[in-house]
Amino acid sequence: MKPKFGTFEKKLSGIKKRNLLRTLQDSKVERQYIFQNGEKLLNFSSNDYLGIKPREIKHTQFQSSSRLVSGNDISFSILEKKLSKHKSQEKTIIFPTGYMANIGTISSIANKENIIFSDELNHASIVEACKLSGAKIKIFKHNNMEDLEKKIRKTNGRKLIVTEGIFSMDGDWSQLDQISELSEKYEVTTILDDAHGDFVLGKDGKGTSNFFNVEKKIDLYISSLSKGLGSFGGYASGRENLIDLCINTSKTFIYTSALPASINQYSLQRLESDRESYRKKLWKKINLFHKRLDEIELSTTSTSQIIPIIIGKEKTALELSKFLRKNRMFAQAIRYPTVKKGEARIRISITGWLSEKEIEYSIQVLEKAKKKFNLK
Repeated sequence: MKPKFGTFEKKLSGIKKRNLLRTLQDSKVERQYIFQNGEKLLNFSSNDYLGIKPREIKHTQFQSSSRLVSGNDISFSILEKKLSKHKSQEKTIIFPTGYMANIGTISSIANKENIIFSDELNHASIVEACKLSGAKIKIFKHNNMEDLEKKIRKTNGRKLIVTEGIFSMDGDWSQLDQISELSEKYEVTTILDDAHGDFVLGKDGKGTSNFFNVEKKIDLYISSLSKGLGSFGGYASGRENLIDLCINTSKTFIYTSALPASINQYSLQRLESDRESYRKKLWKKINLFHKRLDEIELSTTSTSQIIPIIIGKEKTALELSKFLRKNRMFAQAIRYPTVKKGEARIRISITGWLSEKEIEYSIQVLEKAKKKFNLK
């Protein structure tokens, strides 16, 4: 081994020793199934929450430039107007991914003269966006409004709060009603990443803020088209001047190629489908899964379609994931740095693709796992 590669090998070796190594596996996802290594498994790691039945995509020309140069196909304008209506906002901008939407918008509207209050369990894309903005970052305890208000009171300057709607690794909901009260009281700009609540919560799937009846109190929405809607891409919605600022200053918007028009058309198809019927069916399955978890006395922090089974040790989480796989359940072990050290877990996602019979089967497997691994 050449000396110049020794540092890399040492770092990789350390990852392996801590049971934190990730590897890529070829797979094919088809409705409620995932196929890997010749195995057909029930997929409990999907973000395609509604499970809207696919339609044919009309393949149009792939874009070859950024949107500000020559890649702004008319499908963007059509989809953005419909998303603005969906979020009850003035204007929307579509990004290639939700991660890029967070990075691009937060770093555009915040700067070194600002203070950002960020929930300690916010997604990595929010964490990185806050750092890139140059703003002073103050982390408040997860969903702890007393801690948040205390930090706001002690801080001078232009302030922003950033939170998720449904937290991606714990499955619990942000206390948006209380956050909105604090935002009004102290004149704080509120940014909501609703990637996991959008299309799942609220009337007609309008999201977490709609559920809490605080839509007009959120200054900027950031969300995903590749989760509840089951398509691809990310977007931000808000006041026209905020979105125009992002168009003119967001590096993840300006310096990247546009999404293919066929992806936008696919998103439009799904946005205009009978989403509410899919959403209602999804919640019947979510509630059934939670009810059955309670009956086998397996605890979780979740109140949503994202259901973590907290294990603790990384090695045990990997062993449990393998056990589930042997029983035809595909549910990944989530480890540091995605979650805190010592808080490894199995992250289960309920989607509309799963039948009640398959949910019942998964509960039986989890009940076996509970006994084998002494889960609580």
